[in-house]
Amino acid sequence: MGKALLFINGKPPIHLPSLQDYQLIACTDGAFHYLESKNFPLEQLDFVSGDFDSYAETPNIIHSEKFIHTPDQENTDFHKALEILIKKDATEVDVYGGSGGEQDHYLGNLNTAYRFFNKVKITFYDEYSRYFFIPNFYQECGVLGKTISLVPFPIAQNITTTGLHWPINQEDLDITTRIGTRNIADGNCFTCRYEKGALLVFISHKRNINFDKVNFQN
Repeated sequence: MGKALLFINGKPPIHLPSLQDYQLIACTDGAFHYLESKNFPLEQLDFVSGDFDSYAETPNIIHSEKFIHTPDQENTDFHKALEILIKKDATEVDVYGGSGGEQDHYLGNLNTAYRFFNKVKITFYDEYSRYFFIPNFYQECGVLGKTISLVPFPIAQNITTTGLHWPINQEDLDITTRIGTRNIADGNCFTCRYEKGALLVFISHKRNINFDKVNFQN
């Protein structure tokens, strides 16, 4: 099926991506509320999933043909929506609403993405950046001047980067001792290689406003 767009119940996105870029579009039941308020074209949703605990006053809504009731309380609505998307052959999922709101939800969303890391490519988007788990070797171009952060989950070993103002050379990161936030890409292309663990990369949408003032010769 290809690429999917998923809205979950965090901070509503300020801007929406082009819906034409996706073969599947879905949301969790909590996100359905803010999509309604934003006049989102609900007819383009392929499904809405969740336990529908936010629909206590209108319980019959779960019988709508696009609503998939997933009452399992062992997993989050985000987790269950990913399972449905994978069954529908999604290989990439862009997620909006993954951050903001209650921060325990945000941490839970990262944990869920980690659990699905080897099953589907998940990229979160918010108003500041996009972020995702990377494979043991990752390269991206067109990042000159953007803020790039490397966050181990919980550890990442023997990391080497290129294209960053403060490079990492065969070093370890550990969430309890050292992480790699607020770096800046001083090359058009950024690469990262690591051996073990898991690594989240955050890439800002915009160039760093102080980029032209940074002395990259130091």
